Amino acid sequence: MSGIGERLREERERLRLSQAAFGDIGGVKANAQGKYESGERFPGADYLQAVGEVGVDVLYVVTGVRAPQPAESFSAAEADLVMHYRQLSPGDQFGAAKMVTALAEMAGRYEVAGKNNDKE
Repeated sequence: MSGIGERLREERERLRLSQAAFGDIGGVKANAQGKYESGERFPGADYLQAVGEVGVDVLYVVTGVRAPQPAESFSAAEADLVMHYRQLSPGDQFGAAKMVTALAEMAGRYEVAGKNNDKE
């Protein structure tokens, strides 16, 4: 299981920032940023708030579980899927959720409680 430092590095790299630039955003020097990423030190709340304001998924950094995406970030196809799902009866919603979960598991892209089952 990856730790906070590894996930912090993943987020920094996702945003395509250097340790120095990322540290500046968080209000620390590059060497402190390096210590966070290596697990030697842990970032404080002010740091996490600052990096969160530039797009870091702080929930993921701290817990290893990605934050849910807001509905406004859905593609048109995703929004249609949610709209149709909401029109189903509770029993049909349960069945649809089971079917979609099975498809995602078969594709190797289903994440369960912070455990990524991505087979690629």
